[in-house]
Amino acid sequence: MLELNTDNRKTAEILEKSMAGQSHTPLFNPEALEKLSSEFSAWQENKLRKEDRENWHMTPSTVLGSELSRELLYTPLSIRDIDYNEDLGFSGHEPFTRGIHPNMYRGRTFTQRQLVGFGAPEDTNARMRFLLEHGATGLNILFDMPTIQMYDSDNPMSRGQVGSCGACIDYVDDWELLFKDIDIGKETSSIVTHYPSNTAILFPMYLVLAERRGVPWDQLRGSVQNDVTLEELVRNAAEYIPPQDCFRIECDNIEFIRQNVPRWNFITLNGYNLREFGTSGVTEMAVALSHAMEILDEMIRRGHDVDWVGERLAFFWSPAMDFFEEVCRLRAVRRLWYRIMKYKYNSKNPRSMWMRCHVQTSGISLVREEPLNNIIRSSYEALAAVLGGAQSLHVDSYDEAYAIPSEEASLLSLRNQQILEHETGITAVVDPLGGSFYVEFLTNEIEREILKEITAIEEQGGYVNAVSNGFLLRKIYKYFYNEHKKIESGEIKIVAHNWQKSARGEDFEAFRYPEDAEQKQINRLKEHKAHRDPQKVESALNALKDACQKGVNIVPYTLDCSRAGCTVGEQWKVFKEAFGLWIKPSFF
Repeated sequence: MLELNTDNRKTAEILEKSMAGQSHTPLFNPEALEKLSSEFSAWQENKLRKEDRENWHMTPSTVLGSELSRELLYTPLSIRDIDYNEDLGFSGHEPFTRGIHPNMYRGRTFTQRQLVGFGAPEDTNARMRFLLEHGATGLNILFDMPTIQMYDSDNPMSRGQVGSCGACIDYVDDWELLFKDIDIGKETSSIVTHYPSNTAILFPMYLVLAERRGVPWDQLRGSVQNDVTLEELVRNAAEYIPPQDCFRIECDNIEFIRQNVPRWNFITLNGYNLREFGTSGVTEMAVALSHAMEILDEMIRRGHDVDWVGERLAFFWSPAMDFFEEVCRLRAVRRLWYRIMKYKYNSKNPRSMWMRCHVQTSGISLVREEPLNNIIRSSYEALAAVLGGAQSLHVDSYDEAYAIPSEEASLLSLRNQQILEHETGITAVVDPLGGSFYVEFLTNEIEREILKEITAIEEQGGYVNAVSNGFLLRKIYKYFYNEHKKIESGEIKIVAHNWQKSARGEDFEAFRYPEDAEQKQINRLKEHKAHRDPQKVESALNALKDACQKGVNIVPYTLDCSRAGCTVGEQWKVFKEAFGLWIKPSFF
């Protein structure tokens, strides 16, 4: 088993030293490069306008861009030191730049899953079955704000929010309604639990549902989010537990799920919501990789093998509108994660070195004005995700700029994915943009930038410290502020929003929530509380509090709470009492 790195070397230093002794075989002939260099200089001097030479570099102004400058033209000189085997390789082979499977989408296409969730559990169930009937190959289940914030539907904090933006879940019987007539042993489900605290409460309810249906846990396939970044950085809430306790719960979830639900992805390291909250694509990936390394360090400390943990890590990315950057980001982070696993953690299992990812097109890039334009935006982002080699994809619906997607809009987004797969021919060839001078240069540049930001996080004492001390929050707020200044000034142009502004107004019909969802859920919850065994509930909650305070894995105890009929809000209350509350650092 790998020993923890105790010499305080930064990840960049470890990779540099480990890779320094490797033989290096540049792809391009030195004599050819020397001749090309001379001809390139002559071309610049004789063919280009003076203003083009003076403005050789420019930085695209796009929503959520990484502010990486671009040259006017790329040539072999831009990647003169590239080594094919070391930097690109073949698909399904180290360093996995070109994809994690040898045949990629010829063997297995990207999973096509659309986010779904609104109203009472039975309302969401109807939409889930509709999407499956029309060819969806996976489910992405979203919960309402009270469930996400871990308040029961009858809590005063939940008033007016029950069933909004997702399905409401209060206790285990709601899962029965949510998955009515859906075979959980067959379908793969992405359960968008967001936070570690929420994962520790909601996922055990799903496991109890499996018990009731006689589905062995080792048959269940899917993923939970379970991410500290979401709970402590992205989340806007009235109450937080301290980051170190949140991280402990996250690792408890990982440990329990890996041991008991072996085909389940126990975490989806969430870059998506962080970027949507307001940060660049480079920061998105640097934070997620720093987080992943801290998880590996903790799981090794607990006595687990790095490959046993690594082969079930998964990532979740947000592609924005800088098309080539988005393709290159996926290629860059896949290679970088391979190098981290191989050289820092001495991974022996190739599968543990894979950067497996789900990609959801950017919600923040959608605008209310002329909403049908959003179909075009999401299509380009989805195309970039597929060309970058994503394993799973969700395409945002055009009406998400102002409402929950309608059934028609959801179907259109699913059709978007199906057209990409079956009508464009882009899945016939693995990594079709590989070898482009521009693509390879940008891939290299993005990898370097991600590694730089990882170093900055490590200088704060690591990921959890960078959350606790406000370093990451300050970085996010600064980026968010500057981004909005650029949009307001028109430096970042958004068609029909701040450039070529629409005169047509906002003529659309928004999705209407089921009006009876809140009262129906409250009535059902009241009935449940009246008929459960109060002694079993109290005993389970007391045992959970004791486990929280003693430092043992809490998931067996939240599982017992689910079996006893405890609600989401009751278990969250225990967490708050056991761990205390944390106040985010103030910057004003």
